[in-house]
Amino acid sequence: MKLKITYSLISALLALLSIPSNNIEGIQLLTQETTFEAGQSIILKFSGYTEETPRLYVSNSYGSTIITPLAESDYLNYQIPESISNKTGFVSWKLLGKSLLSGTFNIISKQKTVVLETYLGPPSIQAGGTDYSMLVVIPTDSFDNPLVDGTKVTVKHQFLDNQSNEDILIKNRIAYKNIYSETKTGRILVSSECLGLNSKEFTVNVMPAIPTGFDISYQRNHDYADGNQITTFSTSIINDKYGNLVSDGTYVEFFISNNSNHILKTFGTAINGVAHAKMIHPDHEDQWTVKAYVEGMAESNQIELVYKPIISDFNAVFSESNRTINVGPLKSFMSQMIPDGLEVSLSVYENDIKLETLTKSSFEGYVTFKLDNNNFPGKNYTFKIKTAGIEKTYPNIKL
Repeated sequence: MKLKITYSLISALLALLSIPSNNIEGIQLLTQETTFEAGQSIILKFSGYTEETPRLYVSNSYGSTIITPLAESDYLNYQIPESISNKTGFVSWKLLGKSLLSGTFNIISKQKTVVLETYLGPPSIQAGGTDYSMLVVIPTDSFDNPLVDGTKVTVKHQFLDNQSNEDILIKNRIAYKNIYSETKTGRILVSSECLGLNSKEFTVNVMPAIPTGFDISYQRNHDYADGNQITTFSTSIINDKYGNLVSDGTYVEFFISNNSNHILKTFGTAINGVAHAKMIHPDHEDQWTVKAYVEGMAESNQIELVYKPIISDFNAVFSESNRTINVGPLKSFMSQMIPDGLEVSLSVYENDIKLETLTKSSFEGYVTFKLDNNNFPGKNYTFKIKTAGIEKTYPNIKL
């Protein structure tokens, strides 16, 4: 009986000795820190070193990696690579193998600004105090990590005689401020500062608001419809509702309605708040109604202009079997020859049917028409000659 009991004890002891030595379940984390600064050397230290050394799986928002430990007596040291230790955020780790050990630690940015990423836009805003440009500041450390929330950023801006500083706090890795316009036009200078580092200077242009109504006037050398002189239209000084001159280059259109209900159009661009536009005189008696617009924003008063006929009559002389027609002299309001370029038209009719209209411009007060045999064979024709709004008819002219 004793031999049987002794045999059983020896067998049990041998069985225990045959089990491999594995104390991995006894590994413990010795590193107590859970928050590190970017760029700091990070080593996770574990106790319970065994011959079977587990590797460490590490992951952050930039990626993941597996680390082989450095054995030191009874300790396991895991050196976190710089690709992870230089970037802010939470890092998760887990020992691979039979161990259930896992955890997280946090990497925060270095509280020293190396770069101020600064954005400002739009670069132009409208006067009046309702439009604004937004300044966005992202201070980063030497590893391009945004600084922690709550870090103070000072926004500085200057406009005309006013200069101010305002402190704002970083939230969600950025700091921002709306820079509102004032009622006057000009330039706002903006800069920022964080932890002793200053940004470059930015500029916001405060432009005039929508223009208000304005008046128009005209200037001309005379009021005769000579088709040669120029009438110049001008606006009064165009302002916005805050008294600012409109921007140079503001487009002003002048619409002209004549007695024939036709619409003529000319335009000008504002310089120092005033726009000018030109239109050539009509070549016949006419009356114009003129109004100007800054499209979709402002309009002017309405003015009327009357143009008197430059000539009251003219002569036409037929020669060379009536195939040569000389029109003239065409005299102006002071009995002077009209300026070159007055349009004279000759319409040829046969049995009340218009065959052709010939048009020429005057030269030294005369116009000459020559009728070709091929186009106008020998027959009786009616001729209508028109110039400066005056029309004369010559019936039954035999060629």
